[in-house]
Amino acid sequence: MKTLAEIFEHTLEDMYYAENAISKALPKVAKAATDAKLQKAAEDHLTETKDQIRKLELVFKSIGKKASGEKCDAIEGLIKETDGLIEETSGTALNAGLLAACQAVEHYEISRYGSLREWAKDLGHKDAHKLLSEILDQEKATNNKLTNLAVMSINKPGSTAKAA
Repeated sequence: MKTLAEIFEHTLEDMYYAENAISKALPKVAKAATDAKLQKAAEDHLTETKDQIRKLELVFKSIGKKASGEKCDAIEGLIKETDGLIEETSGTALNAGLLAACQAVEHYEISRYGSLREWAKDLGHKDAHKLLSEILDQEKATNNKLTNLAVMSINKPGSTAKAA
């Protein structure tokens, strides 16, 4: 890659792959969580992720490209780490670990969508800029919800897992 347009398109493909992989991983997170609020957060994020995939397809269309994904090693690693938590952790540690894993994914997405949004602006892709701004705002809001869930219940000393 030598141009801003090339890195933009590559990263867009990376995020399309990532969002599709996340949509497959979130049901496992919801099922593994023993805290009802964390389960709901994962389920809500799945709905949001499906909407983001649709928006990414519109971004591709707005720049005259067919939506396609390029394997995202970063998201694969984060999902693998989450799978390990599900297998090796239990009790309140499981919920705290799952929440932290979800936030790691959010932080990755926020960094990528922030770059994509600015690159779209620099490249004059107004529709893409608008859609990527919407996705970035959703990712930030989800991260804030997860932070509040961690602070208000999941990470509280003595907190117990509340069955759904």
